Amino acid sequence: MAIEVRPARPDEYEEAGRVTALAYREFVRPNDAGWEDYLARIADVAGRAGRTTVLVAVEEDRILGSVTLELDGRTEPDDDDPLPPDEAHVRMLGVHPEARRRGIARILMEACGDEARRAGKRRITLNTTMRMRAAQAMYESLGFARMEDRVFPDGFVLLGYSRELESA
Repeated sequence: MAIEVRPARPDEYEEAGRVTALAYREFVRPNDAGWEDYLARIADVAGRAGRTTVLVAVEEDRILGSVTLELDGRTEPDDDDPLPPDEAHVRMLGVHPEARRRGIARILMEACGDEARRAGKRRITLNTTMRMRAAQAMYESLGFARMEDRVFPDGFVLLGYSRELESA
């Protein structure tokens, strides 16, 4: 069966959020309140869908994964600098653990690139963590290069990645 990638519908927000949070659950360490809080934010697709583009990968009406793409607005506008006009930013890419190793994350990332090009963006950026080694390898295989990291006051580091987009 073919995997369809498309914008999430409002009736799918809850399931898309559940699947994405489930994908991130393996990175939570015991007593890691920051990650538990982040899982709740990841699950809130409805809370960010009005400001961002949320794409889902669907097979036979089952959501296998999702990704949030910031094209004009930020997922959390109070927490981030404004998005540069020529840039799209990927957030919260997650694939259901039972659907991994099928190329779904790659398909979602390619769809993000397509959406960004259609929106006239020249660059696509993202952040990931040291814990997400498989994600780092995938991003690098897709042509993303390391850029400046984001370091929070508590010392937590988000690794920065960027890729120039070819014209549509």
